[in-house]
Amino acid sequence: MVVHIVMFRFKEAQKEANIRRAKEMLEALPEKIEPLRSMEVGVDFLHSERSMDLVLTSTFDDREGLEAYRIHPAHQEVVAFLKETTEKSVVVDYEKERR
Repeated sequence: MVVHIVMFRFKEAQKEANIRRAKEMLEALPEKIEPLRSMEVGVDFLHSERSMDLVLTSTFDDREGLEAYRIHPAHQEVVAFLKETTEKSVVVDYEKERR
């Protein structure tokens, strides 16, 4: 199993509205992208200096599934929105053994 985690810090302009919209867009992806096995989207409530605003955790059967997700047009639409509205993102992709 492949786990894909991305955290985003949004620009101040229309920040709350953009976070809500990004969450909605991301949560719609599992119905559109077959290799996407699970997705959880969380919004930060602490707002500390170290906080990011939104986190995405998704899983795939394998690296090929992650790549299919990456290039899927529905995902690319979300990526375009996030590039316009965020100032920073960080990502971790790793393989997790099935139990």
